[in-house]
Amino acid sequence: MSTPEYATDLPGPIGRTAADAAELVTLGETMALLAAPRVGLLRHMSSLDLSVAGAESNLAIGVSRLGRRAAWLSRVGDDEFGRLVTATIRAEGVAVYAVVDGTAPTGLMVKERRTDTATRVQYYRSGSAASRLSPSDVDESLVRGARVLHVTGITPALSATARDAVHAAVESARGAGVAVSLDLNYRAALWDAAAAGAELRELVARADIVFATGPEARLVVSGDDEATLAAELEKLGPRQVLVKRGSRGVVGLLDGTAYDLPAKPVRAVDPVGAGDAFASAYLTEWIGGAAPAGCLHAATVAGAFAVTVPGDWEGLPSRAELDLLGAEPDDDVQR
Repeated sequence: MSTPEYATDLPGPIGRTAADAAELVTLGETMALLAAPRVGLLRHMSSLDLSVAGAESNLAIGVSRLGRRAAWLSRVGDDEFGRLVTATIRAEGVAVYAVVDGTAPTGLMVKERRTDTATRVQYYRSGSAASRLSPSDVDESLVRGARVLHVTGITPALSATARDAVHAAVESARGAGVAVSLDLNYRAALWDAAAAGAELRELVARADIVFATGPEARLVVSGDDEATLAAELEKLGPRQVLVKRGSRGVVGLLDGTAYDLPAKPVRAVDPVGAGDAFASAYLTEWIGGAAPAGCLHAATVAGAFAVTVPGDWEGLPSRAELDLLGAEPDDDVQR
């Protein structure tokens, strides 16, 4: 696998050298995000907030905020949305390895808050630059130098070449003894359940750490409850399986030991991005050598943080903020 030609102004945040190998590498599409600033039908909004969003970059930002070195691989269009994507991710301390595609646009995501608790998302990503991801875009040396490669079920759904890029990265990681992390992240707008289930089953079998919701897990295995689903997923090969239950917490089967942890009680403002926050904190603690219980605790705290503010990644906590949700009521004003 050859080293791709990245745009010269994109790789690596300011102050970081090539010698600082990323501890976590991920690849996938990040889109420009247009979000309604208040509850209501999109057509009644006089303005929309502009940001960026993508499951893989959300996770990389979370890892970076918690003090570990993360890198994000992708393609963006040669447009203002693409420049916004790369600038935003770099500003969060993530090393950006993006090929700029002059013949395809950066993808777009539109988010509508229909009620206080219901969010609707629409994608404009068919034919996007990131859908042209291919194995030639994957820097094998970057992947092989990491501690963890994180992939999701979103990227294989973008195109056949994007699927091939994921598999190429996974094979590079496995060949170098790099742990492979997989978040099933099923998107019904991108592919049907049967196609997703077959692909995800193959990826689960090649992963070391797997994150899923109950409905996502049922695309791959059968089970009446989350504990059974975790056990069935583990039989396919991963050493650690985490089945998220939203406001009910998480069930984990980690190195053969079962865990059941409740969620942190918070007032949810925007649920999008909670799973990415959860996985980012779990993997950060795993990289640092924490015990499974410590990884789970940090993950549930980060997931709770993410839902307390609008946006996919803006609420991700720093290392210093992880203890805030455990503070006593009289201590919640920081002076």
